[in-house]
Amino acid sequence: MESYAVIETGGKQYRVLAGQELVVERLTAEAGSRVTLDRVLAQSDGTTLAIGTPLVAGAAVTAEVLEHSRAPKVVSFKKKRRKGYKRKIGHRQEQTRIKIESLGGAAPKAEPTAATEVNDGA
Repeated sequence: MESYAVIETGGKQYRVLAGQELVVERLTAEAGSRVTLDRVLAQSDGTTLAIGTPLVAGAAVTAEVLEHSRAPKVVSFKKKRRKGYKRKIGHRQEQTRIKIESLGGAAPKAEPTAATEVNDGA
């Protein structure tokens, strides 16, 4: 089993593994720098899973900022026929490509189980 974490950044949730590259909403860090993503919603070490309420306490994910770019243009075109009404507007979303370096922070702890009573025959 692989260890993974579920993080939130830019209003979206991502399931990340160590060494994975992904594209997220624009981050303010410079290219080549490291960022700490501390909004960890869930974290697993392969055997146990810690689910935050809403965040896992002490958990953080470290990532390296590879580059900043812009997504392909999305065109919105509106028209009302026979009225001479046409509107065209384009939008390019700012984005950042990051590489997950480590899933550090607090290790997930196993849920405490109810103590079982030992019957010693008395």
